[in-house]
Amino acid sequence: MNVSFKPDGRYFGAQARDKGVLQASVFDINIGKPVADAIIQILERKENGEETVIEELRTDNSGQSPEIELNSPPVDLSLQPETEVKPYAEYTLRISRSGFETKQIDGVQIFSDSTALQNVDLYPLESTENPTEEIIIKPHTLWGDFPPKIPEDDVKPLPPETGFVVLDQVVIPEYIVVHDGAPDDNSAPNYYILYKDYIKNVASSEIYSTWPDATIRANVLAIISFTLNRVFTEWYRSKGKNFTITSSTAYDHAFFFGRNYFKSISNIVDEVFANYITRPGIRQPLFTQYCDGKRVTCPKWMSQWGSKTLGDRGYSTIDILRNYYGSNIYLTGASKVSGVPSSYPGTNLTIGSRGNAVRTIQNQLNAISKNYPAIPKVVADGVYGAKTAESVKMFQKIFGLNQTGIVDYPTWYKISDVYVAVTKLAELT
Repeated sequence: MNVSFKPDGRYFGAQARDKGVLQASVFDINIGKPVADAIIQILERKENGEETVIEELRTDNSGQSPEIELNSPPVDLSLQPETEVKPYAEYTLRISRSGFETKQIDGVQIFSDSTALQNVDLYPLESTENPTEEIIIKPHTLWGDFPPKIPEDDVKPLPPETGFVVLDQVVIPEYIVVHDGAPDDNSAPNYYILYKDYIKNVASSEIYSTWPDATIRANVLAIISFTLNRVFTEWYRSKGKNFTITSSTAYDHAFFFGRNYFKSISNIVDEVFANYITRPGIRQPLFTQYCDGKRVTCPKWMSQWGSKTLGDRGYSTIDILRNYYGSNIYLTGASKVSGVPSSYPGTNLTIGSRGNAVRTIQNQLNAISKNYPAIPKVVADGVYGAKTAESVKMFQKIFGLNQTGIVDYPTWYKISDVYVAVTKLAELT
């Protein structure tokens, strides 16, 4: 393989044979509808610093581009910490559509043997003074230089010790308010991010999508537990702040507004988003801190590269977590998910299923199909037949889920999320 790198680790993809996959989805930010016929130019930086358009894609009526393979560094580079070469390629996306601003996203990360998903929100021209918006994605934390976490207690004091009001149970929030800076940086903006999108963003920024499945799950659960501890204890709000969490790695997790995330990570988050790590005798999610384990060591926390080694050795997710956080930790689930009309019925819905849960899904899919016409409408009769399965399968295709035609736990909540979004937007228009 003939691969060319610059001394700073930059990779020039045209000189390698390994491939990663990219798919973009484009939305009208004001009404949440997919934007058809948007043009997506993919630009690659050459050795002389110039950027050249290497591909041009167009979105369909679901706002999605075709999947496209792009050159990327060898996958082995993301499987070992001792590398002087960046393990991912970076591309620039330029998205345009008549009547909308043009958006440029610099630093979209592509790993070999991995699918990158890039969501793009466009402002209609009449609602913005800027004809072009640029987003610059920072390097991945395992490659770039970021401050290490300042240690905190892994179990926080609760009333009556603090006197602050906290939740009486662990609840999955609908949104996370992310302060894009250190806690006392009053100039930093706040972003309202859907909870699952926040977890996907952080996990894609802090671990590699090419790692073993058990390792990814362990790290995602650590991110979730850490985040839910901030939510449960109202850590920053109790200090007079107007946000849930920060994007500073010294205090919380890396969050990069507008970045792409990865399908392998996204699917796992959709499966485990309501689970968290805790210990006997405490009400709160464990404050699961971690470090990379190479540039920074943390004997009492999880090592990210160490968790990767354990995954390579065949450790299960819970065994990886117990190796770092103690043999008495266990996984449990939140009793409530905010912002959804009804909870998962407890069993998968498939051909032959009947009842109110099926009717709920049929009604929700019909509402979603107004914004996503590729999803076939169905008769809401409470009977899960072949047409309902076909509609579910198309929904799964559009939203990056496994195309089984079965409403499992991830599909139920994804349908709920999209249904809530389109109905809220319908009320505003």
